[in-house]
Amino acid sequence: MPKKGANIALSSYDDIFSTEESREAATREQIQKIPISELHPFEGHPFRVVDDEAMTRTMESISQFGVISPLLARPDPDGGYEIISGHRRHHAAQLVGLETLPVIVREMDDDEAIIAMVDANLQRETILPSERAWAYKMKMDAIKHQGTRADLTSCQVGTKLRSDEKVAEGTPDSARTVQRYIRLTELIPELLDMVDEKKIAMNPAVELSYLSKDEQTQFLEAMDYAQATPSLSQAQRLKKQSQDGGCSMDFMCSTMNEEKKGDPDRVVFKAEDLRKYFPRSYTPQQMEQTILKLLEQWQRKKQRNQVL
Repeated sequence: MPKKGANIALSSYDDIFSTEESREAATREQIQKIPISELHPFEGHPFRVVDDEAMTRTMESISQFGVISPLLARPDPDGGYEIISGHRRHHAAQLVGLETLPVIVREMDDDEAIIAMVDANLQRETILPSERAWAYKMKMDAIKHQGTRADLTSCQVGTKLRSDEKVAEGTPDSARTVQRYIRLTELIPELLDMVDEKKIAMNPAVELSYLSKDEQTQFLEAMDYAQATPSLSQAQRLKKQSQDGGCSMDFMCSTMNEEKKGDPDRVVFKAEDLRKYFPRSYTPQQMEQTILKLLEQWQRKKQRNQVL
């Protein structure tokens, strides 16, 4: 119990006469008008900002109504503000010629900023596999850095969630799917681009991510040589071969040259059958180019003979 006669701290004049609503308003984040020149993209953010049809629609909306939804940014110690969410609106506003943008400025450390940036951008309607993959990885790393690394090895039932489960929260993906997307970040850029372009399906791409970077580079040549992309079965065999001691170019070409079901008209040459006609230094692409050149010469010669 408080002692009788103890000093009692008196409230200030403002505290006494201010309403609860006004006190809440004072602490609430305010929308500020920030010059566009002082705003710059989040360093290393994985979401692409492209001048496509959607960007044109965004520009038309901003021209007519302005930027209705404020951006989220944090102060940059080096000057200006780093955008957390709103990169597309920022770009569209630049193209339209606006000078200022409505921005909520929030103090955040790097991990908090990464998590907020990923969560905000994952709400977009269209997200490329590469964008989702790198976003999940960035958020996973941030969560681990915040001190949840021990959760990764804890499987007992309890209140703690593993990092992959925390990343999956609020997304349409399971923790297992999050892990598979993060595996895609182990692909070289050329293969990851093919996943974005739907030339390589998700499941084979995950298997290919276990090949070394050198093997992945060679695999590009093997695909070009065979003029085919891998099935899940082929990608699984390539992964196993790589883990068992290395995946050679000959094995890749042989695997990719297999005739797939539903493709009976495809002409296939086995790599070992062609090797005897070419120097060992020739890549599959060089062999293919040489064969096509010889066929063109043969066709021209045949046409000349027909004229004569």
